[in-house]
Amino acid sequence: MEEKALRLSAVFLMILTAVSFVLLPKLPALHTWEVEAREERIAEEEFAQSQVTMQNLKIKEQNEAAGAKGELSIRLPEGVTGDRIAVSNDYVTQTIRVEIPQADRTYFDSYPVLGNSDYIDGLSYTRQGEMGVIEVTTNKVYELQTEYDAQNFYFNFLTPHEVYDKVVVIDAGHGGRAVGANKQGINEKDIDLAIVLKLKEIFDNSDQNIGVYYTRTDDSNPTFDQRVQLANKSDADLFISIHNNSTRSGRMSGTSGTQVMYDETSEASRQFAQICLEEVTGRIGSRDKGLVEGDSIYIIRTSEVPVALIEVGFMTNKDELEKLNSDAYQRETAEGVYQAVLRAFEEEY
Repeated sequence: MEEKALRLSAVFLMILTAVSFVLLPKLPALHTWEVEAREERIAEEEFAQSQVTMQNLKIKEQNEAAGAKGELSIRLPEGVTGDRIAVSNDYVTQTIRVEIPQADRTYFDSYPVLGNSDYIDGLSYTRQGEMGVIEVTTNKVYELQTEYDAQNFYFNFLTPHEVYDKVVVIDAGHGGRAVGANKQGINEKDIDLAIVLKLKEIFDNSDQNIGVYYTRTDDSNPTFDQRVQLANKSDADLFISIHNNSTRSGRMSGTSGTQVMYDETSEASRQFAQICLEEVTGRIGSRDKGLVEGDSIYIIRTSEVPVALIEVGFMTNKDELEKLNSDAYQRETAEGVYQAVLRAFEEEY
């Protein structure tokens, strides 16, 4: 009996070892699976709460009226000059906001928006005090060229690749009420954002003609679909999401290191993820914990471009958490990601 019990114990240990061998590389996936559904619901709620009630407008199809000056034109109200028109472009939601003094709803009955609707998914209007506000929802991410004369304000729509040599989308994980992992009073969302903001500084000071679009640069929480569609609708060359890891139990442990998740159906994604892993671990000196298949993660499986989700370190490791929360370590991480982007483009991604 004793011998049989020993044999059973040995078999059990072998099975346990095999299961651990299979599951350990998937720790980031387990961590992300656990929070994904909850955080997407939070993001959708936050987005809905931020929306302003708008009335629909129509574009009058009149391409020749817009002419060479613009693919879309808006008649200026009497006494309003073009320099008083405020225009902003929300790349994440593909929404262009145009604020026009003295333009109420009836104004656009007399002077409809003219132009080419090929770029437009929706056009709507609301009144805010003395300001008429038009929102133009586009079908892709566009850079705007604007100009005006005495009567009209004109818009041209340029694709990112008409402006930049290469295009990258950077995603800071979590945000808003979706804090991610929380250890010792430190929220993952804040570390993710701090790394991305330092990466933005590097890109802003770079002499490379790379267009970089960010899913967030503040404590906002875009939906998963908004994050991945920023990459898809900008026809990005690369898509990077910055996260930090924790053990599935959430308890502090000795587990540490960097892992990168990738799209298992895309060889380009796997190769880019490997570059990110090498450049980040080489820069910050973290333990290389390998690549993890990531098609269970929404932004990975729906990305149409090479994607890498970088789990920089484990917040459930006391020493690594202290590093992750430091300005110097965040900056070195950002440098590693930047070098990964340059190397990927050198290798013709």
